[in-house]
Amino acid sequence: MPADQIQYSEKYFDAIYEYRHVILPPDLTKLVPKSHLMSETEWRNLGVQQSPGWVHYMIHAPEPHVILFRRPRTDIPETGANINSNNSVAIKNANKEPPAAQQKQINPNNNVSVHG
Repeated sequence: MPADQIQYSEKYFDAIYEYRHVILPPDLTKLVPKSHLMSETEWRNLGVQQSPGWVHYMIHAPEPHVILFRRPRTDIPETGANINSNNSVAIKNANKEPPAAQQKQINPNNNVSVHG
């Protein structure tokens, strides 16, 4: 298999995911299933090599040789948001006050003191 002919894009991002696409040579493109998204085992068996956590998330019918991958971003801190399978965001604890150790209190002299 011509795994050395597989081309990998740079990574690109949105607020939630890290993305990349992989371009397969024509002989490997013939082996890509049209009926379902590939599991990690399937795309690795084609010769695609990338770190764990990448998910084949979309089939772009006009370009079957382009395989689209994504994985959750790990370079940003938790935001208190949960992502469901429809990619909608459900905010939890939006009105919850920070722990007492992190609360700031302003005294009448406009000095800020941190309790904790």
